[in-house]
Parts: sequence; structure tokens; C-alpha cells
Amino acid sequence: MDSVRRAREESEHAPADQGPAHDERSTDMTPPTPAASDAAKPADPPSHELDDLQDSLNRLSQLATGLLSLEDSLTRVAEYAVRAIPGAEGAGLTLIEQNRSDTIVATADFVSEIDDIQYGLGQGPCISAAAEAKTVMSGSLGGDKRWPKFGSKVARLGVHSVVSLPLVTEEGVVGAMNVYAHGKNAFTENSGRIGELFAVPAAIAVQNAQVLAQTKRLATQLQTALSARGVVDRALGIMMSRTGGTEEEAMDRMRALSQQRHQKLAQVAGTIVDEAVRRARALHANSRS
Repeated sequence: MDSVRRAREESEHAPADQGPAHDERSTDMTPPTPAASDAAKPADPPSHELDDLQDSLNRLSQLATGLLSLEDSLTRVAEYAVRAIPGAEGAGLTLIEQNRSDTIVATADFVSEIDDIQYGLGQGPCISAAAEAKTVMSGSLGGDKRWPKFGSKVARLGVHSVVSLPLVTEEGVVGAMNVYAHGKNAFTENSGRIGELFAVPAAIAVQNAQVLAQTKRLATQLQTALSARGVVDRALGIMMSRTGGTEEEAMDRMRALSQQRHQKLAQVAGTIVDEAVRRARALHANSRS
């Protein structure tokens, strides 16, 4: 996600006295200082909200990423977030990977539409949350000065509230999750706090799914490489039997053919093997006739 990486670099070099403007519902989730009075402390979440959180955490702990594709695993995590966070109507999750296109999933069509706008513009709450590695909230996206272009477009779609949560592991930020609601001020402080509680194990689940997907891709690439090597070896043997030359000379000839045909070496080798098989079958058929 190039926009996330650019935003992260900008935030690291921004002057300390230039903080982003917030609407009245935005919060950075900073806990009260020890000197704050008991009256100023946020109330504990209601029991039913804690029950929903516990249910989602239980589901998350039982997520069998080995039986699902990477996209399906990430979608399940986003679905559990909607279940856990009070006020949520839909969620999107972005997995950030180096040297590879980011994987983006959503639990609802309207979430996909919003995230397309966000990444198309290169600004929005998910980008900020991932770049700054902190929770970002807004209850009035249309009037939020942090993302003016994004907010105005999303508000016209009837979506006004968001909680964006960075997914952080010991290796750093592996992704971010957006949780949306249509109404204004749909998320309370408890929503943000519960979202942060859910994001901790969610980040581990996402990282596990990522590692498993990478391992599967590596195994596939290795198997493909081994198969290609076998085809090349067979093609070299065929060329050597025809010309009586050395293996090095046969390889030089195959490389020359690869350049002439603008094909990979394995493709050229496969053509040589296929042609040899066809000739052998034709000779065998003629000998029996």
C-alpha cells in the first residue's frame, strides 16, 4: 500500500506542533492521566458488549487458517470485528505485504466501495491508522478536516462513522482494519476500546494467515522450479543425442532459442521434449504398419 507508506513517512517527519484537526467525535484513544478524577474515567462497557467481544475472540481463536484461503481468513477476521465492536455495520481489512500487492477484503459491498475511494485518493482513516500505528476514529466523516476529499465522497454515500484499527505485531504494522457505520457518532469510546482489545489477537491471526499463504506460495514456486528443471534436463539429453555435443553446448543452443523466440527456457525445453515425443510415436506407428 504505497499510500500507507507515504503517509507513514510524512507522519514521521511532521513538526511536533502540527497535529491533525479532529471533529467532536474523533479520538486518539489516549487513556486518562493518573491525576484524572474517577468521574472522568470512561465507564466499563455493558455486559452484552463484553459478551459479544468474548464470542468474537472465541471464534477468532478457533479460526482454522490452514483450511481457508488467505482472502477467506481475512474476511472471517473482519466479520468477527463487526460482531465484536458496538455500532459496527461493516468492516474492511487490508494486509500490507512488502514487494507484493496488498490484500484487501470487506464484509459488505458498501465497505468495498468506500475503501476503493480511500486507496484511490491516497487518504483516509485506514491509511492514517496504518501509517501512525494508532487507532483513528471519526463520527462525522463529511466534516472531518483530516481527510477532506475522502470524507466528502463517503458522506454522500451515507456513511459517517468509522473506527480504524492498526494491526500491530512484534514485526510492526501488518495491516489495518476499518469498521464503518452509516449514522453519525455511531461509535462511542467503548467501541474504540473494544476495537483495540479485539485488534491485538486479530493482528496475530492475520499474521499467521499471511505466513501460511507465503509458505504455500513458496512451496508452489519450488515445485514449479523443480518441474521446469526436469524438463530442461530432458531437453538437454535430447539435443545432446542428436548433435553429439556437450551439455554446455546444448544449453547454449537452448538459450539462443529462448532469446530468438522470446520464451522462457522452460518453455523452449518443453517444446523440444514434445517434438521428440511426437517423432518417437510417429516412428513407432510406421514401424508397426
